[in-house]
Amino acid sequence: MAEAVRPSPKYKPVSLFVTCIIDTVYPRTGVSVVEILEHLGVEVRFPMSQTCCGQPAFNSGYWEDAKTVAKQFLRAFEGAEVIVTPSGSCATMVRHYYPELFKDDPEWRDQAAWAANITWEFTEYLVDGLGITDIGAKLPPTTVAFHDSCHGLRGLGLGDQARALAEHVQGVTIHEMQDADRCCGFGGLFAVKMAEISGAMLKEKVQAIEASDADLILLGDCSCMMQINGGLSRNESERRAVYIADFLAEGLPR
Repeated sequence: MAEAVRPSPKYKPVSLFVTCIIDTVYPRTGVSVVEILEHLGVEVRFPMSQTCCGQPAFNSGYWEDAKTVAKQFLRAFEGAEVIVTPSGSCATMVRHYYPELFKDDPEWRDQAAWAANITWEFTEYLVDGLGITDIGAKLPPTTVAFHDSCHGLRGLGLGDQARALAEHVQGVTIHEMQDADRCCGFGGLFAVKMAEISGAMLKEKVQAIEASDADLILLGDCSCMMQINGGLSRNESERRAVYIADFLAEGLPR
């Protein structure tokens, strides 16, 4: 289904959907997102009743359960003017699959289409929505490479946005990594159901990271970060993957 013409998010408060994994595993990343948005003069709101977007149940084929979770999302963000999430996979769920999930549900169909139309992934919001590539960050000389997370790259066409933000950080140089667009093997429940295949994919990603000359690997989904850093740690590597907002926030003037 083609997306409707999206309203500009400029000069509007942002309602932050922080995602399950950031809330439970990487809360500092949520703080980084807020710090950047407030640094740019954006009002940030945080609906306290938010839970999950419903993606795990949806991807497992439990669409009725996914609907139950998605309805809570829609209630929590009712009245939002702009929804921003630091996750390409969660943004893809709301943008592409909420309209599919509720297409035969007249009670929730319009609400799902509304949420899809105002939801932005974090880097997409900054670059495509606000037209900002330089947030005024400065870091010591650092070479970075990117891992392009699957949902963000293939579902939303993301990749250039994060690179544009990084290349405008003073002191940063981008060296592209081989197979940057190859899956890390996480895929949510895929890593559980297909553990051997997931592990083989992760091994290839770790090898690509080890072969790069980057100090850090930047990415746009914390689930990929968890998977990749787990593989690097077990490989006794000193390399690490870092979520783009944490990297950018580190360079903000204090």
